[in-house]
Formats: sequence, structure tokens, C-alpha cells
Amino acid sequence: MEQEVKIAVIGAGSWGTALANLLAGAGQSPCLWDVDKELLAALSRDRENKRYLPGRKLNERACIAYTQEECIFGADYVITAVPTQHYRAAISGVRTYVHDEAVIINVAKGIELGTLKTMSEIFEEILPPRRFAVLSGPSHAEEVAEGMPTTVTAASKDPETAKAVQDLFMCERFRVYTLDDVTGVELGGALKNVIALGSGISDGLGYGDNTKAALMTRGITEMARLGVLMGAKRETFFGLSGIGDLIVTCTSIHSRNYRCGKMIGEGVPPKEAIARIGMIVEGIPTAEAARDLARKLDVEIPITEAICRVVSGEAAASAELTALMTREKKREIL
Repeated sequence: MEQEVKIAVIGAGSWGTALANLLAGAGQSPCLWDVDKELLAALSRDRENKRYLPGRKLNERACIAYTQEECIFGADYVITAVPTQHYRAAISGVRTYVHDEAVIINVAKGIELGTLKTMSEIFEEILPPRRFAVLSGPSHAEEVAEGMPTTVTAASKDPETAKAVQDLFMCERFRVYTLDDVTGVELGGALKNVIALGSGISDGLGYGDNTKAALMTRGITEMARLGVLMGAKRETFFGLSGIGDLIVTCTSIHSRNYRCGKMIGEGVPPKEAIARIGMIVEGIPTAEAARDLARKLDVEIPITEAICRVVSGEAAASAELTALMTREKKREIL
């Protein structure tokens, strides 16, 4: 953007830090805040997020805020980069300090347990009628931090808001497209984490590319099937926030969901696998939420159901894969 604006980034994990660096590199002065005071102190002292994004210095234009008020008050854009299950608390905190014209940009990917709400639905419950957008797509924080070419989607029900977010982030190495299908973009970003767990489990069991390709292809079908019933557009799932994000999350060592699934497939108990990752594995609570949503909407998502049973410890991965392969015969395209 030509004119500098005030940008607040809530959540100093790997993605929040990477986005702050991206914006700072483009000439903005984003302000980072996190509930973890020790993390903020380390960021301020080291100018590096050694816990979540080691090896990448925090751009000198990015500042650290020690209170929510300092970070959010007067911000033109507020980016929420917090774990899904903490989004409600985060957006409630934002409400206290944000002004009416600010654009709220969510980059969390998941579904809230219990309520089964997406982040936009929680936002509309807590902060209506402010401007809201979701930014999603195949975008590992590690690669964005290294300046690797990346493309994502900014989705908003308001085209002008989507365009504003596009203008904010667009630069030589970070290309942003726009959409109006907020639900589709949110669900694509959330549900692909579940399939990535399955991809990792498959590799951990010693299966090959055929198996992984089958999981990914049938997985995107499940994602679209559930998404359409929730009001999303089917074609959104075959764009950046659907198949694009699915590919990168199912195949990359940067993906914590893939790595966690691989350990489970190798025989590591799910709770221990999560502990070894050392960060929140969003696909695990999302698997449970997606299963509950599917049952509520009476739609079949057998891969997601199987993954949910495996990561909860209810069933063995090899047995679930056999059960999927021996289901009743069906047409591929209905």
C-alpha cells in the first residue's frame, strides 16, 4: 500500500510473526501482541521468534506491544492469528478497543468445538456489523518468512473489504486474489487439516503415493460435500483455499498436521504425537467438529470419520484404512 496504516497483529505464533514481517518488509509498521508475556519479552530482546519461527529476524519496522490496548487502539486493520479454539476470547478482546471502521482479518483455520461455528460466525455474533475478511491459502509461515512466492485468497462478503485486504498484503512475493465466499474459504482452510492428518497417517503406515493421492482426491470431495450444505460454493474448494491448501498441507514437512499424522501412523500414541509437535495441531479438534457437523447435516464424510476415530485413539489406523477400502461400491461422480 502507498499510505502507511496502523496494523495490529493479535497472536505472535509462526503465522502472526510471518505476516508481521511480510507487512514490515512492504513498508508498514505492524504491531504484534500475544497473551504470552514471556514470548513477547523474548521477541523484544532477540528480535527473533525462536520458539515458533526460528532463524528469521523480526523486521525492524515491526513493533512489540505489551497490552492489547496499545496494539489495537486506533488500528485500521486487526489481524487475528490465534488458535481456533481461542478465537472467541481473542475477538472479544478486540471488541474492547477496535474502532468502527477497522477491518478485522482472520487467518485462523478451524471450527469451534461445541458450537460448531466458523470464525466468521463467531465474529458476527460478537462484533457486528464491522468489516471482516478471511485470508487463507497454501502458505506455510516458514516459506512466507523466507520470501518464497506465495498465493492466497482474501474473502469477504463486502467486495470493497476484500479489495482492501488484497491491497494491504499484495507484493512481489505474496499474491492475493479475492472472493466473496467466506464460508467456502474458511471451510477449505479448516477441513484440509483433517485430510493432512490422514495423509501423514498413510505415510506413517508405509503406504505410497497412490494411497495419498486417493486420500487427497476423495478428501476434497468430502470437504466440498459438507461445505455446500453449509452454504459454500462448490468451486471454492477447487481453488487456492481448497485444493491448493490441501496439497501443501498434505505433502510438506512444514505441516504440523501431516507430521503429527505420520507419527500416529508409525505407532506413536496420538497424545504423545501432539506433545512432540509442540504446537497446536488444528486438524485434531477440527476432525471432531467436522464429524459432528456432518452428523447434524446428515452427510457422509467417511474419511474424516475414520481419521477422527484414529486420532482420538478409538481405532487402529490400519483397520480404518481397510474399512475405507472395502466400503460398498459407488460411482465416483454423482
